[in-house]
Parts: sequence; C-alpha cells; structure tokens
Amino acid sequence: MKQYSSKRSIQILAHLLKQYGLNRIVLSPGSRNAPISVHFSEDDFFCYSIVDERSAAFVGMGMAKSLRQPVAICCTSGSAAANYYPAIVEAFYQNIPLLILTADRPSSFVDLFDGQTIRQNNLYHQHSYGNFQMKEDEEENADKDNWETVKKAIELCIDQQGPVHINIPLSEPLYEMTPELLPMAAVEKKTTESIYELPAEKIADWNTSERVLILLGSLPPSQELNILLEQLVKNHSAVILTEANSNQFHPKFLNHIDRYIFDFNEEDFQTFAPDLLITVGQNVVSKKVKLFLRKASPHRHWHIDPHWQPDTYFALTDKIRVDHEVFFSHLVKKVTLSPKPYYKLWDKRRGQKDVRHQEYLQKLSFSDLMVFRDLAENIPEQYNIHVSNSSAIRYAQLFNFSQKNTIYCNRGTSGIDGCTSTAMGFAMMDKNPVVLITGDLSFFYDINGLWNNYIPPYTRIIIVNNGEGNIFRIIPGPEDTNAMGEYIATSHRKNAAYIAKHFKFDYFQVEKGEGFTLVLENFFKPSTQPKILEINTREEANAHVLKDYFEYIKFNPEKDSE
Repeated sequence: MKQYSSKRSIQILAHLLKQYGLNRIVLSPGSRNAPISVHFSEDDFFCYSIVDERSAAFVGMGMAKSLRQPVAICCTSGSAAANYYPAIVEAFYQNIPLLILTADRPSSFVDLFDGQTIRQNNLYHQHSYGNFQMKEDEEENADKDNWETVKKAIELCIDQQGPVHINIPLSEPLYEMTPELLPMAAVEKKTTESIYELPAEKIADWNTSERVLILLGSLPPSQELNILLEQLVKNHSAVILTEANSNQFHPKFLNHIDRYIFDFNEEDFQTFAPDLLITVGQNVVSKKVKLFLRKASPHRHWHIDPHWQPDTYFALTDKIRVDHEVFFSHLVKKVTLSPKPYYKLWDKRRGQKDVRHQEYLQKLSFSDLMVFRDLAENIPEQYNIHVSNSSAIRYAQLFNFSQKNTIYCNRGTSGIDGCTSTAMGFAMMDKNPVVLITGDLSFFYDINGLWNNYIPPYTRIIIVNNGEGNIFRIIPGPEDTNAMGEYIATSHRKNAAYIAKHFKFDYFQVEKGEGFTLVLENFFKPSTQPKILEINTREEANAHVLKDYFEYIKFNPEKDSE
C-alpha cells in the first residue's frame, strides 16, 4: 500500500506539479524535506537522488536544458539550500526553468540558533524570477493560499523560463503518513498567445543599411532558425558571425570569430564596422568581438531575445522581445535581400585566415590545440557535446564542432563549477548520448558530478589534463606575477584514474599523443559502463603553441594583399 505525507501543503504541491506536467524532481537527502521525498517517491513522480546539493542543482539544470521544460529540485533546510546558489545563478542567466523547493524550519525558529536554520525565505531573490513561501497546515487559509502560491510559482517558472523558489516551512512530526490523498480539482491553465509584427521602420532600417552584421550568441539548436539565417546570406545581404555554442552552421556563416578578428587594429575597427548590428541570443564567449563592436559604435543595434536585453556593446537602440524564429521569419519576407560589398570584405579576410589556419595545423605538434583539432574531426555526429568553461570552450571556438554536433556550455556566469554535473543531468534525459570535453580543473572541481546513479552507459567524458588552469598562461597579465604557479594557475600532478574506478567508469589514458586517434575510435564504441578518457598534455608548451598559432595567422600586408 502506498503511503503519502499527511501534510496537506505537500499534497497540494504534488498535485499542482502533476497538473502542469512537472513530474521530474531531483531530491537531496535530509530530514526536514523528508515529507516531500517520501510523498513524491510514492506519487507518480520520476525521482532522482543526488546527495551533493551543489551538484544536484546543476544536474536538475542539465535535465531541464535537455527537456526544455521545468525540473524541480528539492533539499533540506539551512546550508543545503545555500549550496544550490551557483546553479541558480547559472540558470537565471541562461533562462533554464528550475523550480526550487527548499524545506525549512518554522519561521519562528529563524535566528534562534536552531540546527540548519538560516534566513531562507527570499534566499535567491537577486537571481530568480519569483520567491514564494508556503504556509503550514495550521495557519489561517493555508490550503487556499498554498494552492494560489504554488500555482503562481509554477506558471512564472514556465513563462519566464528561469528559476523560481518556493520555501516550505515544515513543523514536526515530519513522518506522519496516510494512504489517502485529498480530493483536489483540476487546474485551468493560463494560456498566452503573442502576436508580432515587424515595424515598418525596421524594414526601412534594414533596406538602407549597407553593412548588416548579425552576431549569434549562445542558442539552443534550431533548424528553423538556421534555414531562416541561410536566406540572409544566400545573396550576401548580411554577414553572420557565430560561435561554437550558437548551434547554427553554414559555409557562408563566419563560424570562427576570434580567428578572423583577433588582430584587428584601430583602422580595422572602422573598416569592418556595421551600420546595423543585430545580436541574437545570449552570452558570447569572444572578448575580441566585444572589443571590436564597442570600438565600432554601430549606428543601430537591435537585440533579439524573449528574455534578456543587455547593452553589451554600449550601442543598443532596439530591444526586441520575441522568439528568434518569429523575428527572422517576418524579416526575410519583408526586407530587400540584395548583395552587399560588406560580405565580400569579410569573406576575403576569412579566406586569408582559413588558409593560414590550415597551414599551421599541418605542422602542429601534440598539444591542447592538436587535441581539439582531432576531437572536432572524430566525435560521432549523434553526440551532444558539452564543453567546460575556461580554455576548453575557447579552443572549441577554433574548430568546426557545430558542423555536425550540438554544443552546450554554461555561459550564463561562465564558471567552471557544475560543468560535469550539468552534462550528466543532460545525459540522463536526452535520447542522444553526451560527451563532456573538460579541462582538468573543471573536472576535479566538480567530482561529485559523477556521484550519480543515473548516468547512461554511453556517456563519455574527455579530460584535457594540462596540469593547471592553463588559460592563465594564455591571457595577458598572470605570467608576470610571482603568484602564477601556486595561486593562479594552481599547478598539480593529479589524474582521474582512481576517480574513474571509484565511480565505475571505464578509464583510458593518452600520453604524448601516442595512438590518440585509435583510442578515440575505441572510446566511442558501446560499453556497459560510461567512459573517461584522460589526455595528458601537462608536459607540452600548450600556451606557447596557441600564441604561436595566432602569431602565424596574423594579417600580413605583403602576402595578404595579393
């Protein structure tokens, strides 16, 4: 016989979640949230037990990212709730719908030094779309108010596609059970329908602009968007710059921003400046493109996104809050798509840089750069690729990963925390397998991302272990300090062999590039356990190779003017 929590507040919560189709919940252990854990595990929910709350929140975020619908996460009170914060901030800036359920002591216990009791109500108010607190069963109008509170919170999470917090005070006893559920009504769900019309002045702005530049930031995959954007470059009407995690690819898109603009000088900033800049989606990785566009000062800048309207380039003139596909479907039908010399300007530079890029790759020695070149060529096309932050995503920008794979990276706040956990959560939900490409510090920082009993056996993790935070040898500044090795790059000699064994991953290692391609081929073959491949590049001059690469492909007035 099933046993449900006798607390009416929990029964109302569960009923409303099911009414809205939110049937997946990541649970972390604890006593204060036991009524929720016991009830949900009995009441037709898909429940996942993840012990470490910081990891659990990122796992939930990865699940929601794959499903493109809200996932609930639930923890006990006190520091457990505080450990959710890194993932909530990331979900906030990526617009990933997380419904955060934190169990709490009664409000009267706050600041009495009772165990695991903190100021938990509104804990995430700066990085969430809504913060709510339920009443306890004994309070006046508790059932009615709790129904309205939970309903409003769920609808806000769905509408805003971001984190929403419900704090749930629970008094003892916590383990009183009942075989009966309260009779509750079905919910009449709110429906919204948005209608968008492209204003006439936007059509005029496009048609009178000789230099239209479209920059794509972080975006989920969308074949419809890709087809619409292709129409804008078919006749060279616009220039489209993409990044690896823009998930849009076409031979006429400029798919490697840094390769083409890293050596722009003051004259180039004006030569390549757009009249009309259209930015799409969210965060961009390239610092170089931010510098370029801030220097270029475009006359008009439209940003297309239903959620965020940041003035990243200090030139924003139009905030267009609409889905990307809706906007461009109107645009391609109504504007003039005539050839512009602006495209040829960019295309010529692209051709020069691509030749140099290929020349350099022919003489490339074993290094991080070579590893990413070979990964781009050898990862099977059915894999979703998750890339960790720091140097890994920057290397990925230089190669054609998004030509055949979907690319994800936590670029909301761009931290290394939670990259592994996010990828594992995504892998748990997606029909296609996941490979995580990560640096060593990102991997070791989030080891508990592997403390997860739901990781599919076809999941793969590739660790590029250069023995430190090698990005600090790439960017200007840190190398000139005495704190570089120990305190900034945090050099180490760790490897993942025992971690893999502990978490029951098959483990492979590559040293000095020997047999790398053959190892990769075997690495992606089916297995009964997930696999980790660790590539040791710590003895290689990785930062020097990357700097030498950019030096080699620099603009050469004599050679490139031919």
